[in-house]
Amino acid sequence: MKIVCAFGKHNYGSAVRGLGYEYANFLPALQKLGHEVVFFELWDRTVYSDFADLNRQFLQTIEHEQPDVVLCVTMTTELWLETLQLARRGGRAIFIHWNPDDSWKYEQSSRLLASAFDVMATTYPSIGKRAAKEGFENFVLTQWAANSAVMAEPLPAEQCSHAVSFVGSAYGNRIEWIAALNERGIAVECFGYGWPNGPVAAEEIPRIMRGSLLSLNFGDSGVVIQGGVPRRSRQIKARVFEVPGAGGLLLTEPAEHLDEYFLSGEEIVVFENIESLADTIRALLADPEKRDAIARAGHARCRREHSYEARFSALLDAAFACRRKDSAAQMGIDFVAFEGLASRYRSGHALKLLRGFLLLPCRLVWGRERGPRAARRLLFELSWRLLGDKTYRASGLPGRLFYHES
Repeated sequence: MKIVCAFGKHNYGSAVRGLGYEYANFLPALQKLGHEVVFFELWDRTVYSDFADLNRQFLQTIEHEQPDVVLCVTMTTELWLETLQLARRGGRAIFIHWNPDDSWKYEQSSRLLASAFDVMATTYPSIGKRAAKEGFENFVLTQWAANSAVMAEPLPAEQCSHAVSFVGSAYGNRIEWIAALNERGIAVECFGYGWPNGPVAAEEIPRIMRGSLLSLNFGDSGVVIQGGVPRRSRQIKARVFEVPGAGGLLLTEPAEHLDEYFLSGEEIVVFENIESLADTIRALLADPEKRDAIARAGHARCRREHSYEARFSALLDAAFACRRKDSAAQMGIDFVAFEGLASRYRSGHALKLLRGFLLLPCRLVWGRERGPRAARRLLFELSWRLLGDKTYRASGLPGRLFYHES
């Protein structure tokens, strides 16, 4: 099959933040399954002049390639709902959206985009149940996995070059965890955007994980509201599979359903708080045989069950089972209708004044660099709450006022 993959080549669309996870992992897996893969850059704002240009080139790519499947991972408002509807009506492709971070993005994104896709792939069983209750029949459960191309047998403890490592951007409570370990005399080598070591090339990440006696994962995904009460949520991160797949020993915070993928204490190690984490690190560093046994068991589980080839085989089967009855109809993409949408996207004097009105106080508070992003975030948060899916249409204000900041 021919599959168009629409997401970013680099993390957050920025080359300085390193090769993007989806680009480094999804493309090789689909190619290994024998599919022809066409990449479409969705996140890099320097590639297009504005969202109208991006959407136009997306439709041109679909028209030219005539894919069987379109796999999308959007960050914010890149693809208009109307664009997706034109693409689906105009060809035979099945449209799949991979939903990262549904613990908090379901409300503001996934449910609002669901009508434009044949399949919404979620890594959260609870979200699938919630979506079904809300009338969405196209949410399919999947999960993160390990890249089989970089899987490697664990190194014995004596051959590892790092004691304790963490690979990932420095944000949220990760900084607090690392600082707390340092205070307890445990040094952690950190790699990624925001740490002194900085980002590392994608091909270096599995080598670091394999070459570490212990690799950390923090599952916090921010504050969510449940039953009107705010609470911190934890999620199964891709790193849960990356580390054992690469041959490392994973130490991770608990997350809902994690025990369905690995046995704690036998294939990975789960910690609850800073004291239990510090005690566990000391114990494993002092017992290399136990460390090696757990690393080998976790790696074997990954090889058996948790490769991206296995994930995408199941997801594509589910997608074709959900094929629309009208999917055989191919009318061609209506570019005249699209140009009508593009005309609605253009900003007039009133919108330029609104942008300036939003920017002024945000720049005063957060500065010239962070201010525009703060203004865009404020408008986006108001938009999806008050206007729903209009946020993701050509006329949506966040996309019209803040292209480069999106």
